[in-house]
Amino acid sequence: MAEKLREDFAPPQADVEAAALAMEAFARSHSSDGRRVVLITSGGTKVPLESRTVRFLDNFSSGRRGAASAEYFLRAGYAVIFLHRHRSMYPYSRRYSAINWLDALRLLPATAPGQGEPRVEAEQRHLPGIVQVLQDYHSMRESGRLLPIEFNTLSDYLHLLLAAARALNPLGSSAMFYLAAAVSDFYIPASEMPEHKIQSSSGPLQITMKMVPKMLSPLVKDWAPKAFVISFKLETNPQILIERAHKALDTYRHQVVVANILDTLRTCVVIVTSNDEANLSITNEEDRSGVEIEEKIIEDLTLRHKHFIEQSDSN
Repeated sequence: MAEKLREDFAPPQADVEAAALAMEAFARSHSSDGRRVVLITSGGTKVPLESRTVRFLDNFSSGRRGAASAEYFLRAGYAVIFLHRHRSMYPYSRRYSAINWLDALRLLPATAPGQGEPRVEAEQRHLPGIVQVLQDYHSMRESGRLLPIEFNTLSDYLHLLLAAARALNPLGSSAMFYLAAAVSDFYIPASEMPEHKIQSSSGPLQITMKMVPKMLSPLVKDWAPKAFVISFKLETNPQILIERAHKALDTYRHQVVVANILDTLRTCVVIVTSNDEANLSITNEEDRSGVEIEEKIIEDLTLRHKHFIEQSDSN
């Protein structure tokens, strides 16, 4: 698979070697402290249509689920490698992604004329809950339990996922993969991609795209075979959701599929394993009080991971 990445995909824009070293050191450090480590993938992947990219294919993923989940994994005591799309939502700051920060800031004059620079103050009415969020964020920073790694293109993501798997493989069952990124199913091989901007004067655009290799299979089988692996299944038709989730489990032999319907993405999911199906949801009252479905997802998965580790240790 590593050879196929080098042959078929454009060179990654991300510094994969530096990221790999950072992830290896992070995983080794937290593992030696007896801490579980989770890799969270978050956001969509950009698929270039030209080598010197002007046009590209993308999807609607904002990375909200991955960013929210990172906060709850940190709260549960995990060390988190947050492999996220550039400019997608980020833990803690995600809560204010729809706010114009210039409206939330107030410019104050210097304490005395000619003495010092004007000061900036945040208006808390524009930033609900900011005090608690800042406290949580600084506590997390001081703990050193979050390692953010950015990707942009599909090639970046695939290369970095391989590097992350190699970094976490030595942790065995203490490693978790929470694959929430919305990864493209299609791409144009580097050898077939035009170098320059596609010209509209050439007429209607017709492109043929190949299927992206399924990274879940080598991840589970070869790259980190003892890890606890969670994938996601999003459908628009509820009639096929559970069937598709079980098909994924049968095909890739990983541990969990988090299945959800697009229309109820933020309020309910089904945790599907080879042995059971657990429905998780938030009530209208919980929704109004700020409870997020990700909190319940992570609570469920951390318990399953604990049992997985215990079973692995007993074998």
